[in-house]
Amino acid sequence: MDKQTLMELYSSELNTLLALAKEKTKNEVEFCSLISARTGKCGEGCKYCAQSSYYMTNIPTHPLVETSKVIKVAREAKKNGATRFAIVTSGRGPLDEDMPRFCEMISEINKLGLKSCASIGILKDGQAQMLKKAGLVRFHHNINTCRSYHPSITHTHTYEDRLDTIRKVKEAGIELCCGVIIGMGESIEQRVEMALELAQIKPESIPFNILTPIKGTPFENYGDKIDEENILRTAAIFKIANPDSIVRFAGGRKARLSKENMELALENCVEGILIGNYLTTTGITPEEDRQTLEKLGKALSV
Repeated sequence: MDKQTLMELYSSELNTLLALAKEKTKNEVEFCSLISARTGKCGEGCKYCAQSSYYMTNIPTHPLVETSKVIKVAREAKKNGATRFAIVTSGRGPLDEDMPRFCEMISEINKLGLKSCASIGILKDGQAQMLKKAGLVRFHHNINTCRSYHPSITHTHTYEDRLDTIRKVKEAGIELCCGVIIGMGESIEQRVEMALELAQIKPESIPFNILTPIKGTPFENYGDKIDEENILRTAAIFKIANPDSIVRFAGGRKARLSKENMELALENCVEGILIGNYLTTTGITPEEDRQTLEKLGKALSV
Protein backbone atom coordinates (compact mmCIF):
# COMPACT_ATOMS: atom_id res chain seq x y z
CA MET A 1 0.00 0.00 0.00
CA ASP A 2 1.45 3.39 -0.95
CA LYS A 3 1.87 6.53 1.13
CA GLN A 4 -0.87 8.55 -0.57
CA THR A 5 -3.44 5.79 0.00
CA LEU A 6 -2.52 5.50 3.68
CA MET A 7 -2.66 9.28 4.13
CA GLU A 8 -6.15 9.31 2.66
CA LEU A 9 -7.21 6.44 4.92
CA TYR A 10 -5.74 8.15 7.97
CA SER A 11 -7.97 11.16 7.33
CA SER A 12 -11.10 9.14 6.56
CA GLU A 13 -14.08 8.77 8.89
CA LEU A 14 -12.84 7.04 12.07
CA ASN A 15 -15.40 4.22 12.10
CA THR A 16 -14.63 3.45 8.47
CA LEU A 17 -10.89 3.34 9.19
CA LEU A 18 -11.34 1.07 12.21
CA ALA A 19 -13.65 -1.25 10.28
CA LEU A 20 -11.04 -1.64 7.53
CA ALA A 21 -8.38 -2.48 10.12
CA LYS A 22 -10.72 -4.97 11.80
CA GLU A 23 -10.92 -6.96 8.57
CA LYS A 24 -7.22 -7.74 9.02
CA THR A 25 -7.34 -8.38 12.78
CA LYS A 26 -7.62 -11.81 14.43
CA ASN A 27 -10.11 -12.46 17.22
CA GLU A 28 -7.45 -13.49 19.71
CA VAL A 29 -4.94 -11.48 21.73
CA GLU A 30 -1.46 -12.58 22.77
CA PHE A 31 -0.02 -11.70 26.20
CA CYS A 32 3.69 -11.13 26.71
CA SER A 33 5.66 -9.76 29.65
CA LEU A 34 9.14 -8.53 30.54
CA ILE A 35 11.71 -7.90 33.21
CA SER A 36 13.87 -4.78 33.29
CA ALA A 37 17.02 -6.82 33.85
CA ARG A 38 19.29 -3.77 33.93
CA THR A 39 17.78 -0.34 34.59
CA GLY A 40 19.17 3.17 34.10
CA LYS A 41 22.61 4.71 33.59
CA CYS A 42 22.30 4.41 29.81
CA GLY A 43 24.83 6.34 27.73
CA GLU A 44 22.40 6.89 24.86
CA GLY A 45 20.69 10.28 24.54
CA CYS A 46 17.15 9.30 23.53
CA LYS A 47 15.00 12.30 24.42
CA TYR A 48 11.99 10.25 25.56
CA CYS A 49 13.85 7.97 27.94
CA ALA A 50 13.96 8.11 31.74
CA GLN A 51 16.97 5.77 31.73
CA SER A 52 19.35 8.07 29.84
CA SER A 53 22.34 9.39 31.80
CA TYR A 54 21.91 12.68 29.92
CA TYR A 55 18.86 13.58 32.03
CA MET A 56 18.04 13.88 35.73
CA THR A 57 14.95 11.69 36.14
CA ASN A 58 15.60 10.19 39.59
CA ILE A 59 14.52 6.67 38.65
CA PRO A 60 15.78 3.64 40.61
CA THR A 61 18.72 1.98 38.84
CA HIS A 62 20.32 -1.45 39.15
CA PRO A 63 22.97 -3.53 37.33
CA LEU A 64 22.26 -6.74 35.44
CA VAL A 65 20.18 -9.05 37.65
CA GLU A 66 20.93 -12.69 38.37
CA THR A 67 19.29 -15.41 36.30
CA SER A 68 17.31 -16.57 39.35
CA LYS A 69 15.51 -13.20 39.49
CA VAL A 70 14.60 -13.43 35.81
CA ILE A 71 13.16 -16.91 36.26
CA LYS A 72 11.11 -15.86 39.30
CA VAL A 73 9.48 -13.02 37.35
CA ALA A 74 9.03 -15.22 34.26
CA ARG A 75 7.13 -17.84 36.31
CA GLU A 76 4.76 -15.15 37.57
CA ALA A 77 4.23 -13.86 34.02
CA LYS A 78 3.32 -17.36 32.87
CA LYS A 79 0.74 -17.64 35.68
CA ASN A 80 -0.77 -14.38 34.39
CA GLY A 81 -1.26 -15.80 30.89
CA ALA A 82 1.91 -14.63 29.14
CA THR A 83 3.23 -16.92 26.44
CA ARG A 84 6.34 -14.82 25.76
CA PHE A 85 8.82 -13.32 28.21
CA ALA A 86 11.48 -10.71 27.48
CA ILE A 87 14.78 -9.76 29.06
CA VAL A 88 15.13 -5.97 28.68
CA THR A 89 18.29 -4.00 29.49
CA SER A 90 19.36 -0.38 29.36
CA GLY A 91 22.52 0.60 27.49
CA ARG A 92 23.68 0.83 23.90
CA GLY A 93 24.09 -2.91 23.57
CA PRO A 94 25.23 -6.10 25.31
CA LEU A 95 28.76 -6.24 26.73
CA ASP A 96 30.78 -9.27 25.68
CA GLU A 97 31.12 -10.35 29.32
CA ASP A 98 27.31 -10.32 29.75
CA MET A 99 26.55 -12.59 26.81
CA PRO A 100 26.98 -15.89 28.70
CA ARG A 101 24.46 -14.73 31.33
CA PHE A 102 21.99 -13.62 28.65
CA CYS A 103 22.32 -17.02 27.00
CA GLU A 104 21.70 -18.73 30.35
CA MET A 105 18.59 -16.60 30.96
CA ILE A 106 17.24 -17.44 27.51
CA SER A 107 17.75 -21.17 28.02
CA GLU A 108 16.00 -21.08 31.42
CA ILE A 109 13.04 -19.07 30.09
CA ASN A 110 12.54 -21.63 27.33
CA LYS A 111 12.59 -24.45 29.90
CA LEU A 112 9.54 -22.85 31.56
CA GLY A 113 7.54 -23.35 28.37
CA LEU A 114 7.67 -19.65 27.55
CA LYS A 115 8.94 -18.22 24.28
CA SER A 116 12.09 -16.26 25.06
CA CYS A 117 12.53 -12.67 23.91
CA ALA A 118 15.36 -10.19 24.43
CA SER A 119 15.61 -6.43 24.10
CA ILE A 120 19.26 -5.72 24.79
CA GLY A 121 20.19 -3.00 22.32
CA ILE A 122 22.43 -2.64 19.31
CA LEU A 123 24.21 -5.90 18.49
CA LYS A 124 27.80 -6.41 17.42
CA ASP A 125 28.87 -8.99 14.84
CA GLY A 126 28.39 -12.53 16.08
CA GLN A 127 26.09 -11.72 19.00
CA ALA A 128 22.87 -12.58 17.17
CA GLN A 129 24.29 -16.01 16.33
CA MET A 130 25.15 -16.56 20.03
CA LEU A 131 21.59 -15.68 21.03
CA LYS A 132 20.16 -17.99 18.36
CA LYS A 133 22.35 -20.86 19.56
CA ALA A 134 21.08 -20.28 23.12
CA GLY A 135 17.52 -20.70 21.84
CA LEU A 136 16.30 -17.11 21.61
CA VAL A 137 12.94 -17.08 19.85
CA ARG A 138 12.43 -13.35 19.29
CA PHE A 139 14.56 -10.20 19.48
CA HIS A 140 13.01 -6.83 20.20
CA HIS A 141 14.54 -3.74 18.60
CA ASN A 142 12.35 -0.75 17.78
CA ILE A 143 12.86 1.74 15.00
CA ASN A 144 11.19 4.12 17.53
CA THR A 145 10.21 6.60 14.81
CA CYS A 146 10.54 7.03 11.06
CA ARG A 147 13.83 7.71 9.33
CA SER A 148 13.00 11.38 8.67
CA TYR A 149 12.26 12.12 12.36
CA HIS A 150 15.01 10.03 13.94
CA PRO A 151 17.54 12.90 14.22
CA SER A 152 14.99 14.74 16.38
CA ILE A 153 14.93 11.81 18.85
CA THR A 154 18.61 11.10 19.53
CA HIS A 155 22.11 12.12 18.47
CA THR A 156 24.01 9.13 19.88
CA HIS A 157 23.06 6.56 17.24
CA THR A 158 21.55 6.66 13.77
CA TYR A 159 18.49 5.13 12.16
CA GLU A 160 20.89 3.00 10.13
CA ASP A 161 22.43 1.66 13.38
CA ARG A 162 18.99 0.35 14.31
CA LEU A 163 18.44 -1.19 10.87
CA ASP A 164 21.85 -2.88 11.10
CA THR A 165 20.82 -4.76 14.25
CA ILE A 166 17.49 -5.66 12.64
CA ARG A 167 19.40 -7.14 9.69
CA LYS A 168 21.69 -9.12 12.00
CA VAL A 169 18.70 -10.58 13.84
CA LYS A 170 16.90 -11.64 10.68
CA GLU A 171 20.06 -13.10 9.15
CA ALA A 172 20.51 -15.22 12.30
CA GLY A 173 17.00 -16.64 11.84
CA ILE A 174 15.53 -15.03 14.97
CA GLU A 175 11.99 -13.63 14.96
CA LEU A 176 11.72 -9.84 15.17
CA CYS A 177 9.67 -7.55 17.39
CA CYS A 178 10.02 -4.01 16.05
CA GLY A 179 7.84 -1.01 16.79
CA VAL A 180 7.61 2.66 17.63
CA ILE A 181 6.79 5.35 20.15
CA ILE A 182 4.17 7.80 18.91
CA GLY A 183 3.40 11.24 20.30
CA MET A 184 6.98 12.52 20.21
CA GLY A 185 6.20 15.49 17.99
CA GLU A 186 6.10 13.64 14.69
CA SER A 187 3.65 14.69 11.99
CA ILE A 188 0.77 12.61 10.65
CA GLU A 189 2.77 12.04 7.50
CA GLN A 190 5.65 10.71 9.59
CA ARG A 191 3.32 8.29 11.38
CA VAL A 192 2.36 6.93 7.97
CA GLU A 193 6.06 6.73 7.10
CA MET A 194 6.60 4.61 10.22
CA ALA A 195 3.88 2.21 9.10
CA LEU A 196 5.45 1.89 5.66
CA GLU A 197 8.98 1.44 7.00
CA LEU A 198 7.73 -1.33 9.28
CA ALA A 199 6.00 -2.92 6.30
CA GLN A 200 9.41 -3.13 4.61
CA ILE A 201 11.01 -4.67 7.72
CA LYS A 202 8.17 -7.22 8.17
CA PRO A 203 8.46 -7.88 11.92
CA GLU A 204 6.39 -10.61 13.52
CA SER A 205 5.30 -8.14 16.21
CA ILE A 206 4.94 -4.34 16.31
CA PRO A 207 5.01 -2.86 19.84
CA PHE A 208 2.83 0.23 19.82
CA ASN A 209 4.11 2.63 22.48
CA ILE A 210 2.53 6.00 23.27
CA LEU A 211 4.91 8.53 24.80
CA THR A 212 4.59 8.89 28.56
CA PRO A 213 6.28 12.25 29.18
CA ILE A 214 8.89 11.82 31.94
CA LYS A 215 9.92 14.78 34.09
CA GLY A 216 13.55 15.63 33.46
CA THR A 217 13.62 14.49 29.81
CA PRO A 218 13.47 16.88 26.82
CA PHE A 219 9.98 15.51 26.07
CA GLU A 220 8.58 16.08 29.56
CA ASN A 221 6.01 18.58 28.23
CA TYR A 222 5.02 16.56 25.15
CA GLY A 223 1.71 15.29 26.54
CA ASP A 224 -0.25 17.29 23.97
CA LYS A 225 1.55 16.05 20.84
CA ILE A 226 -1.10 13.42 20.07
CA ASP A 227 -4.71 12.98 21.18
CA GLU A 228 -6.72 9.80 21.65
CA GLU A 229 -8.38 9.87 18.25
CA ASN A 230 -5.03 10.14 16.50
CA ILE A 231 -3.65 7.31 18.62
CA LEU A 232 -6.52 5.13 17.34
CA ARG A 233 -5.99 6.32 13.77
CA THR A 234 -2.29 5.49 13.93
CA ALA A 235 -2.88 2.02 15.36
CA ALA A 236 -5.39 1.29 12.60
CA ILE A 237 -3.00 2.47 9.89
CA PHE A 238 -0.24 0.28 11.33
CA LYS A 239 -2.50 -2.77 11.15
CA ILE A 240 -3.69 -2.00 7.63
CA ALA A 241 -0.11 -1.52 6.40
CA ASN A 242 1.15 -4.59 8.32
CA PRO A 243 -1.63 -7.23 8.13
CA ASP A 244 0.73 -10.13 8.91
CA SER A 245 2.28 -8.50 12.00
CA ILE A 246 0.75 -8.40 15.49
CA VAL A 247 0.19 -4.79 16.55
CA ARG A 248 0.85 -4.93 20.29
CA PHE A 249 -0.12 -2.50 23.05
CA ALA A 250 3.03 -1.61 24.97
CA GLY A 251 3.96 1.44 27.06
CA GLY A 252 1.71 4.45 27.54
CA ARG A 253 -1.78 3.04 27.04
CA LYS A 254 -2.75 3.41 30.72
CA ALA A 255 -1.73 7.08 30.81
CA ARG A 256 -2.80 8.11 27.32
CA LEU A 257 -6.01 6.20 26.47
CA SER A 258 -9.43 6.02 28.09
CA LYS A 259 -10.83 2.57 28.82
CA GLU A 260 -13.34 3.07 25.97
CA ASN A 261 -10.63 3.85 23.43
CA MET A 262 -8.43 1.01 24.64
CA GLU A 263 -11.35 -1.30 23.98
CA LEU A 264 -11.89 0.20 20.53
CA ALA A 265 -8.26 -0.49 19.67
CA LEU A 266 -8.40 -4.06 20.97
CA GLU A 267 -11.64 -4.67 19.12
CA ASN A 268 -10.37 -3.36 15.78
CA CYS A 269 -6.61 -3.36 15.34
CA VAL A 270 -4.56 -4.54 18.35
CA GLU A 271 -3.76 -8.25 18.70
CA GLY A 272 -1.18 -8.29 21.49
CA ILE A 273 -0.60 -6.80 24.94
CA LEU A 274 2.56 -6.32 26.94
CA ILE A 275 0.98 -7.06 30.31
CA GLY A 276 1.87 -5.73 33.76
CA ASN A 277 4.38 -2.94 34.41
CA TYR A 278 6.91 -1.64 31.90
CA LEU A 279 10.47 -0.38 32.28
CA THR A 280 9.97 2.73 34.43
CA THR A 281 6.18 3.15 34.29
CA THR A 282 3.25 1.14 35.62
CA GLY A 283 0.76 -0.72 33.48
CA ILE A 284 -2.64 -2.36 33.80
CA THR A 285 -3.06 -5.58 35.77
CA PRO A 286 -3.29 -8.82 33.78
CA GLU A 287 -6.64 -9.52 35.45
CA GLU A 288 -8.07 -6.24 34.12
CA ASP A 289 -6.83 -7.11 30.65
CA ARG A 290 -8.39 -10.57 30.82
CA GLN A 291 -11.71 -9.02 31.87
CA THR A 292 -11.54 -6.62 28.92
CA LEU A 293 -10.92 -9.45 26.46
CA GLU A 294 -13.85 -11.37 27.90
CA LYS A 295 -16.08 -8.32 27.54
CA LEU A 296 -15.03 -7.93 23.89
CA GLY A 297 -15.43 -11.62 23.10
CA LYS A 298 -11.71 -11.98 22.35
CA ALA A 299 -9.81 -15.20 23.03
CA LEU A 300 -6.50 -15.25 24.87
CA SER A 301 -3.82 -16.71 22.63
CA VAL A 302 -2.11 -19.81 24.09
